[in-house]
Amino acid sequence: MAALFGTAGVPVRISADVMDELWRKLMVNCAYNAISGLTQQPYGRMAALPEICTLQHELVREVVAVARADGQSMSLDAALVAMAQIAQAMPAQLSSTAQDMARGKPSEIDHLNGFIVRRGAELGVATPVNQAMQALVKLAETARDYG
Repeated sequence: MAALFGTAGVPVRISADVMDELWRKLMVNCAYNAISGLTQQPYGRMAALPEICTLQHELVREVVAVARADGQSMSLDAALVAMAQIAQAMPAQLSSTAQDMARGKPSEIDHLNGFIVRRGAELGVATPVNQAMQALVKLAETARDYG
């Protein structure tokens, strides 16, 4: 399958630990999607503001804490590096949440930051920053519905 995708020019990485890959993808989405969605700003502009970087670090810390409580061996340092690399690799990118919100479509926030909030509650891990991001996106979606 990897070779087939490779011939089509689709980059493929084979992983022996799918759950690690899923948690890493979730971590990146939690760090970027809500902020990009609420501000309609690309990743590079987000990374240029120290206050946003601090916010993203707190989001990542919570995701890593939940992942560890869930039995994953996610490294905080590696997660922070991976999070920072996204803005360098895709500075003009708007998150899928931003794109959904711009189109007036429901976002996937309940499956991103909302998942971290729910799973954190189940595992006894506080996730106030992820909860705030989820709540703010939900409020923005509701405000859109009321025009």
